[in-house]
Amino acid sequence: MSRPVKLRYVAQLPNTGFFRPMGIPANALQEVRLSVEEIESIRLKDLESLEQEECAQKMRISRPTFHRILESARKKLADALINGKAIQIEGGNFGLPQSRFRCNNDGHEWNVPFETLANRIPLSCPMCASANIQPMPLPPFGWGRGRGRRFRGGRGW
Repeated sequence: MSRPVKLRYVAQLPNTGFFRPMGIPANALQEVRLSVEEIESIRLKDLESLEQEECAQKMRISRPTFHRILESARKKLADALINGKAIQIEGGNFGLPQSRFRCNNDGHEWNVPFETLANRIPLSCPMCASANIQPMPLPPFGWGRGRGRRFRGGRGW
């Protein structure tokens, strides 16, 4: 029996879930699917220019696992760019840190379900209905297992 896949820490969800090249009809378009953790690996390594060891620590995975995720993401991106394919960002095994929030008006703290965050539902304080809220920082370890393992993004999220 294989070992269960660990959740990968993702600091934020991507702002968009679908990219497509111009000039190719939708019915002739092929897609490449990237997981949310593959996008996070690209963000950490290529956008933030961090070393692989530091990236792996931020995602709370081993360096070899980070390397495999990054190589998979880069190969898929190269395929999409070279061959004119659309890029769909969806799914994966990941958890988000922002699951606990605090109201800046009354100090109330509460947990927000993963699905609410993934669906980008506007948040407000459950006690006073204020939108003046902020995510609580995550403790250094033990951020939680089993928070939403699946995320399906699409246009307009």
